[in-house]
Amino acid sequence: MVDRVLFVCHANLCRSPMAEYVARRLLADQPVLVSSAGTDAMDGMAMHPYAMEVLAEHGADPAAFASRTLRPEYLTEATLVLTATRRQRSVCTALAPGALHRTFTLRQFGRLASAAEPPAEPAVDPLRAAIAAAAEARGRLQPAAPDADDLRDPIGGTTADFRRCAEEIERSLRPLAALIGATG
Repeated sequence: MVDRVLFVCHANLCRSPMAEYVARRLLADQPVLVSSAGTDAMDGMAMHPYAMEVLAEHGADPAAFASRTLRPEYLTEATLVLTATRRQRSVCTALAPGALHRTFTLRQFGRLASAAEPPAEPAVDPLRAAIAAAAEARGRLQPAAPDADDLRDPIGGTTADFRRCAEEIERSLRPLAALIGATG
């Protein structure tokens, strides 16, 4: 069985596609499939031009990207679900209650992964071990302010706003990549 990371935002045009492509780069050496979807997406839409521009600056070619509407099976098939906001996390867990313990906001999971202690022995399944270690770290952290979990939507902003969003995505994903590397 292949491990899968699913990123979810509103329209699957900006935040979740950028997270998908950043994660592909950061997790390129891991046996993980990465995808994205939107809670209110329309299937087949092109990525926002500013998001494409920002990703191209980092060597990605998102020209073939097509948006996807979130479906329950995407959630049940995912090993880890990372959402842009708390609202989208709630939508995901309502669509697939069984995904509750592996669904986080991206920023929330970044904090948890930063505080996590990898297992002493290498794990057979590094992604699942990373999720377990991050979930265990939850009990050691002080609760964050509610808005600390939400990734600001750059839609309607400038290319610089999209760039800042992509930087925040990467800051949140680096601890996940490091934790997966440390567990395997």
